[in-house]
Amino acid sequence: MMPVLHSTKNLRVVEPPTAAREGVGVFEYTDHYTVFHYGRMPDAIPGKGEAVCRMAVANFTMLEAAGVRTHFRRFIAPNRIEFTLARLPDLDAGHLTVRQGNYLVPLQILFRNELPPGSSVHRRLAAGDLTPADVGLREVPAVGEKLERPLIEYATTRDDVNRFIAPGEAQRLAGLDDVQFLAMCETTLKVNEVLSAHAAKIGLSHADGKVEYLLTGDHELLLADSPGTPDESRLMFNGVHCGKQVLRDWYVRSGHEIPVSRLIAEGVPRTEWPKPTPLPPAFVPVMTDLYQSLSEAWTGEQLWNASGLEAATRAVTEVILS
Repeated sequence: MMPVLHSTKNLRVVEPPTAAREGVGVFEYTDHYTVFHYGRMPDAIPGKGEAVCRMAVANFTMLEAAGVRTHFRRFIAPNRIEFTLARLPDLDAGHLTVRQGNYLVPLQILFRNELPPGSSVHRRLAAGDLTPADVGLREVPAVGEKLERPLIEYATTRDDVNRFIAPGEAQRLAGLDDVQFLAMCETTLKVNEVLSAHAAKIGLSHADGKVEYLLTGDHELLLADSPGTPDESRLMFNGVHCGKQVLRDWYVRSGHEIPVSRLIAEGVPRTEWPKPTPLPPAFVPVMTDLYQSLSEAWTGEQLWNASGLEAATRAVTEVILS
């Protein structure tokens, strides 16, 4: 299996996609995590890969039952899925068009239900890169504010650091016609609705998340990647992040953040970037228990005798956030 760039998953191509048809791939969910667009950080979190994979399988099953078509084909226990594989489009060869089909849409669609600490909206508003009107708000939102309706944003996926872009540019980049672009947005809202309802049933807040799509050779959109997992969504229990945000916050608070955006802007070669500081050893078992507790609560599978979300988030507060 080959690592996917900036990803926590490894990819094996079973059947390569062609111009005429989709292929088949296998994702292996690893114990790695990523923050700051740096790529894989130095520490592994034992058990994370299987925990996240089982959540992804549960979500694909849930979403398919709700009428959302996905790229998911089957679960390969304990930490792999088989999925429909599309081509990576050549963005240097001109604008994508619907007629091409069978490609991974080079776009992330982000949905936001609330704006907790760590949301990029707060940082971008403070820097003047965003105005409340840009995202349909009347005023600058408070940290932790719950929104009357979900905000939808778009970002590139093929840049070194993903760029937020306006809907018109997003549609041009995706190569979708008006009907397909609207369908993609409506499907994203449906995905958010299904996942948020499930989160609420088990006492979680689904603050935000992101999704990706592929366009088949028949010009149909399939939901891709791993929606609703802690790698793609910000899930919170009693105000505590249930995923890598707690580690990102520790890096920032402790002064160990890697300034990837600045390094790229200054043209510093990746080989010369500073190496991330490893996590304190006490953090790792706490994060393992957090991921496994989250997965057990989400899927209903009791596989690891994890402590449960209340105890796991309390440990995060006492060990990592203190």
